Amino acid sequence: MVEVVVAAMQMSCVSDPDKNVDKAERLIREAAEKGAQVILPQELFQTLYFCQNQNLRDLGIAKPVEGNPLLERMSKLADELSVVIPVSFFEKANQAYFNSVMMVDSDGAFLGVYRKSHIPNDPGYWEKFCFSPGDTGFRVWKTKYCRVGVGICWDQWFPETARILALKGADIIMYPTAIGSEPVYNVDTAGHWRMVMRGHAAANMTPLCASNRIGVEKGESTEITFYGSSFIAGPDGSILAEAGREEETSITARIDLDHIVEMRHSFHVFRDRRPDLYGPLLTMDGVTGSVK
Repeated sequence: MVEVVVAAMQMSCVSDPDKNVDKAERLIREAAEKGAQVILPQELFQTLYFCQNQNLRDLGIAKPVEGNPLLERMSKLADELSVVIPVSFFEKANQAYFNSVMMVDSDGAFLGVYRKSHIPNDPGYWEKFCFSPGDTGFRVWKTKYCRVGVGICWDQWFPETARILALKGADIIMYPTAIGSEPVYNVDTAGHWRMVMRGHAAANMTPLCASNRIGVEKGESTEITFYGSSFIAGPDGSILAEAGREEETSITARIDLDHIVEMRHSFHVFRDRRPDLYGPLLTMDGVTGSVK
C-alpha cells in the first residue's frame, strides 16, 4: 500500500508580513508533527489580501523568484522537515505581476512555478488590477511523496482546471485560497465553494485539498470576513478532514494512492472520454466563438 499524508492549514493575517510568515511556519511545523508530508498554506499568506484595493503601492509587495526571501525560507523549512510545500506568493517577472505558487520539494528544491490562470474582478476581489493572467498552463509536479497538481483560488471553480490536472497525472489537487464574504452581494458561498470542489474530486477520482484564510480584513472601502472551512476530500468527494470557519489550525488526512488507481480502473472515467466531442469547450459561446 502506497500512502501519503496531506495537510491543509488556515490562519488569519495581519499587516506585518514577518508575523504572517512566522505563523505559517508554526502551522507547517504543527502539520509535520502530525505526520503530514505535503502541506498546503493558503493563498498569499505573507500579507493581508491587498486585492480589496486598487492601489498602485501594493504592486511593490511583489518579488521575483530569484532571491525571494519567502521562497528561500520555505525551502529551508521544507528541507528541514522533509515536507513538500506549495508556496503561494506575489511574483514580479520583469514588467509582469502574477499570483503564483512555487512547488518546493521535500529537499528544499524548487520544482517550478504555476501562475494563476483565472483572474476574478469583483467588488473586494479586484485581482485583475494586480495580476496578469497566468501563462504557465496547468502544472503537475512529481514530488518525493506523490504527483501534486495546483490551482489557485478562482481556478477551483472551473472543472477544466481539475480535469486537466487529473489528465496530467495528479495524485492530489491542491488549491490555496482566499475567499470570504461578498462586500456587495448578500450571499455566503462557503457551501457552494466546497460542493464544487468535492464534485471535482469525485468526477476525477482525485483527492483534493483546499486551504482558505480566516479573519476579518478591512480594505480602503470594503471589508471581507474570510470563512475558512478548509478541507481535504477523498477521491469519491467525501470529506476526510475539515476545519471550522474561525479556527487557526492545520488538518491532515491519509491518502491511499493504490486505492485511487483501483477506483479509476474500475470506473473507466478516463477510458471513456470523448475528446473529439469537446470542441465547444475551446470556444466562448459554445458554438464557434464567432458572431454570426
